Amino acid sequence: MKDDELGDGTRAVRAGLPEPVKYEPTLPGPVFAAHFHLPGEPTGPYTYGRDENPTWTHLERAIGELEAPGEEGVETLVFASGMAAISAVLFSQLKAGDAVVLPADGYQALPLLHEQLRAYGIEVRTAPTGGDAQLSVLDGAGLLWLETPSNPGLDVCDIRRLVREAHAAGALVAVDNTLATPLGQRPLALGADFSVASDTKGMTGHGDILLGHVSCRDPRRAAEVRRWRKIVGAIPGPMEAWLAHRSLATLQLRIDRQCSTALALARTLAERADVTGLRYPGLPDDPSHAVAARQMRRFGPVVSFELADRERAERFLEGLRLVDDATSFGGVRSTAERRGRWGGDAVAEGFIRFSVGAEDPEDLIADVLRALDEAGGTG
Repeated sequence: MKDDELGDGTRAVRAGLPEPVKYEPTLPGPVFAAHFHLPGEPTGPYTYGRDENPTWTHLERAIGELEAPGEEGVETLVFASGMAAISAVLFSQLKAGDAVVLPADGYQALPLLHEQLRAYGIEVRTAPTGGDAQLSVLDGAGLLWLETPSNPGLDVCDIRRLVREAHAAGALVAVDNTLATPLGQRPLALGADFSVASDTKGMTGHGDILLGHVSCRDPRRAAEVRRWRKIVGAIPGPMEAWLAHRSLATLQLRIDRQCSTALALARTLAERADVTGLRYPGLPDDPSHAVAARQMRRFGPVVSFELADRERAERFLEGLRLVDDATSFGGVRSTAERRGRWGGDAVAEGFIRFSVGAEDPEDLIADVLRALDEAGGTG
């Protein structure tokens, strides 16, 4: 059977494993090394710990196999965090005088990048994700940055269309694929130049490590990203890389459970009179469903909705017993937060971002309904 014919679960379990060697572990342990034996000329894959590490190599191969199954030539680079991966693409591909188009409704830390990009003489333009609105400010830009589904509003844009228009205009396209993961969406297959993610979230799924990655087909572009990583030293530790690789084995199991429960939760919340602004791309009546269904294979673990006000939202969160009041998403333990507490997202005071975990769906939904009732809502 060819690699691109394997199922997602089989691929996740086998991804990045080295050829079997008698008496060796199937997944070699982390390699802790700042330097390597290097007599003579400094050639070979491993010379210095800031450049390469065997543990990264296994993980990068694994993620590459998930990003582009059966495809040769795709390079993947791992980073110390999702923001390190995002920064590597932006700052390796843009220079003074260039223009970049970013989502106006993307990840909360993007405005920090706006400031730094402008300080370097790069023009920053923004437009919302929904309705492919970023096309309206694309003219003359060197890079189009997409985040779909967007965080936390869960809007979706048409990646194929935006890539087609951007490439025709001479712009590169990068897609932040954090929420979907490669099992939910494959940006490179949709034409993007870069697929980027914070693997802190769904890819590793246990809320215990920070990690990010960039996948790219073009060897020149990949070399530029690699050079940036070397310059700034935004590298993961070997233990984090090994833990991430180990965690990939359960990716399909985790994602399927989370997505099916997220859809069940969204359907339940749709029946509540005290819940408004419900968004989940997997709901047939969600504004983004039609586009999402054309490009996504799974719709992700995140559901967003609004309660009447800040006080009711906080009572709801305090009443949850099976859900942690915490930021981030994609973990095996459900989390939820009143997103407005951070002050960086254009959301209502009662806006809730809910990340569905791997709990039994009946238990989780019962906990949510009870907490809503106790918060003063009505079914």
